[in-house]
Amino acid sequence: MNPHGNPAPLAQARARISADKRQRALDAITTLERDNHPVTHTTVARTAGVSTWLTYTDPIRPHIQAAQQRQATTSTPTRSAATPTPSNDATLRTELELARQEIKHLRQERDQAQTAVRHQLGRQLDALGTHDLIARVDELTHHNHQLADQLQQATTHNTALQERITTLEDDLIAARTSLRRMIRNENLSN
Repeated sequence: MNPHGNPAPLAQARARISADKRQRALDAITTLERDNHPVTHTTVARTAGVSTWLTYTDPIRPHIQAAQQRQATTSTPTRSAATPTPSNDATLRTELELARQEIKHLRQERDQAQTAVRHQLGRQLDALGTHDLIARVDELTHHNHQLADQLQQATTHNTALQERITTLEDDLIAARTSLRRMIRNENLSN
């Protein structure tokens, strides 16, 4: 798909596909009219291989209506449209079945498109999540190194203070011993 999340190429591709479908629909109208086949939304959609929804949109609908008007003025129906005939019933059943198949196909396309969009969004969210997690891990690693350095400094400082305490305790013991000797010597000389 589009790993970088850039929607411009997708939009351009979608625009090309839409323009192609519109052109196929217009070509189908011309072909149906030239071959003297009835121009209906269903027949145009089936001939062009597009959805009937597209044939009802503004760029296509006026062309279909104009073709229908041209066909209505050039041909005179021999039977009334209200009178059902076996061929009309069969045609209607066939068109109904084709419409059902097209609906089924369109639903499948919709489901596939939804699944593709969900997967793409999931990948984008995963990519964003991965980037954020990497940044957070880097931040925590840096903070951990800082704490390790501070611990090393504190340990070194603590060791130096312990040595200083030991030295001071030794000096205090020596001073007490010296003071006792001095007091004893002073007491003996008095």
